[in-house]
Amino acid sequence: MTKYTPEGIVPGLYDKQPVIDLPAGHRAHVGSEAWRQLATRLLDSPGRARTLAIDTYPGSDLDGLRRELERALPDALFIDVEEAAAKSPAAIDELIAANLTDDRVFGVLGHQTLPEFYESEALEAVAGTLRDETRPVVVYGWGATLVPVEFDVVVLADLARWEIQRRQRAGAPNWRADNGDDDQLRKIKRGFFVEWRVADRHKRLLFDRLDYVLDANGSMAEAKLVDAATFLAGLEIASRRPFRLVPFFDPGVWGGQWMKEVFELGDEQNYAWCFDCVPEENSLLLRVDGEIVELPALDLVFRHPRELLGEKTFARFGAEFPIRFDFLDTMAGGNLSLQVHPLTDYIQNTFGMHYTQDESYYLLDATDDAVVYLGIRDDVEPAAMVEALATAETGAAPFEAEQFVNAFPARKHDHFSIPAGTVHCSGADSMVLEISATPYIFTFKMWDWGRVGLDGVPRPIHLEHAAANIQWNRDTAWVADHLVGQITETARGDGWVEERTGLHELEFIEVRRHWFEGTAPHDTRGTVNVLNLVEGAEAIVESPTAAFDPFVVHYAETFVVPAAVGAYTIRPWGRGVGQRLGTVKAYVRGTLTGPDAG
Repeated sequence: MTKYTPEGIVPGLYDKQPVIDLPAGHRAHVGSEAWRQLATRLLDSPGRARTLAIDTYPGSDLDGLRRELERALPDALFIDVEEAAAKSPAAIDELIAANLTDDRVFGVLGHQTLPEFYESEALEAVAGTLRDETRPVVVYGWGATLVPVEFDVVVLADLARWEIQRRQRAGAPNWRADNGDDDQLRKIKRGFFVEWRVADRHKRLLFDRLDYVLDANGSMAEAKLVDAATFLAGLEIASRRPFRLVPFFDPGVWGGQWMKEVFELGDEQNYAWCFDCVPEENSLLLRVDGEIVELPALDLVFRHPRELLGEKTFARFGAEFPIRFDFLDTMAGGNLSLQVHPLTDYIQNTFGMHYTQDESYYLLDATDDAVVYLGIRDDVEPAAMVEALATAETGAAPFEAEQFVNAFPARKHDHFSIPAGTVHCSGADSMVLEISATPYIFTFKMWDWGRVGLDGVPRPIHLEHAAANIQWNRDTAWVADHLVGQITETARGDGWVEERTGLHELEFIEVRRHWFEGTAPHDTRGTVNVLNLVEGAEAIVESPTAAFDPFVVHYAETFVVPAAVGAYTIRPWGRGVGQRLGTVKAYVRGTLTGPDAG
């Protein structure tokens, strides 16, 4: 007996481990074989000095890496470049102090490069050791390739951000920081605003130097190794066909039960979030000769930005994926925090981010009494609302949200636009597909309904930031006229209808919904498309010219169609045949090419 699974949908149909298949001829080395492969390659290198650099992403298991290397290369000299040449933790803390600030959540985006974290004289000393050494030498750690020598073999040990966060929750510190027991929010802040930015700048410079890539997301004893040709082939294949990212799920204080049932998830008490298409966080899975190799999805964004994003989107955002799809599950859960996101000018001047966290809520499912809190009531005095919020923060009295904020009924397939500066939150008993701009950390909570987080600590409130960004003119009438129910038909054909559902003109994302029983035509028109199957069990995505293999998607799965794909179609497939299917499609407004380009 199912409680939340829609009619015609089978629980567990949602694929939690989507893969991209590589053609025959590519190979992955696993576990001890991976380390033996590196040893063989190093020892077969010509010349007197045989040198291997394993440049790691911060958060990699260096102790585990060294143990495996020592087994494979017992006669080699090993140099931890971080211990040998990095600046002291105190010096690094001083270097990035202005970026970290005193806030638990928010910092200022750093523009440092990795050489700033190293002593150039110490790097030169390591190079001198390599030149004088007759044994094989392995230099490992974040920044190994900064040593000024020509390495015989170069390896990138790659790691997804979500895996880093999982390790930090288990007690791992930030890079060269003694903060294993620190607040998890502060660890994420240091990564988001500094470490990951520096690491990505460094990693992009390595792609054309690589001999191998090591999947460092699991145990080093079971690490997976592919050569550079296989790594680059996987990214190239992904850049010209539809694909999915690996979703990850997380519980929360307001989390619900819908995903737990429909997606057949684990034993957590609830699941609040699913990050289904956030390339900054998610991974790609490559199936290489039967082995699954995990890579950060950002590698694709960095290597093929034009093919993936399109020329106009790349010109506007650079090598950054600007669209985010995620789920917010409050079925049998609670309300999200009452919140607001920063205006573009504010996020630029305060946090150094070049675009802001515009959002929208698409209701994948909802009970009859579900609501979305959106905008300020007509009769609200700003000073009175801020004072009531400040009082609630002290615990003296709860904030009576519905006296100040509109509560709009929310029904399945409703779509609410939420431009930055609009007070909002999803109420309980909803399953929201959030279609938004990629920035996700810049949430100014104003009221969290008097509760604490799962860790027993109150979640941070940022009333001063919020008050500086609330657009008080977005009252009941304005929100109803501009942000709620803005659905218009834009086209129809044999067996399909296209509708525009948002977003508001202040936001850069355009969303089109297609209902179809037959074949619905699509075309990227030169810009990346992000889609979700919001109705119906299964569909198949096909190329009219057989440019890519047919691609099957299931209910609630988010998938990406790169700009380079061009024309494609979607039609019912498998369990979806005979059903009325629906997709939502997001793209960057103003980036279409061809006739009547928007």
